Amino acid sequence: MGRSNPTHRDSLRRLEERWGDYRRGLRHRDQAHFDRLWEHAATYADASGYQNTERTLDLALVSIVLAQERRIAALEAELEGDS
Repeated sequence: MGRSNPTHRDSLRRLEERWGDYRRGLRHRDQAHFDRLWEHAATYADASGYQNTERTLDLALVSIVLAQERRIAALEAELEGDS
């Protein structure tokens, strides 16, 4: 028997595909940044899968914010080391 519910990774992929027109509408210089956001969301897909919700966008946004928070903390630590 197959799975009755899609995995979070499947849902995330479909959500990214639905944002494809938006991506194409971005200036070329912003498309790579947009793609990186989806990479951040995919990084935390395992944790998001535990959240058992159909609101994939909410999980993607929290994952993106978490990845950016980690990056900010690393940059701040680097700056403090330079002082």
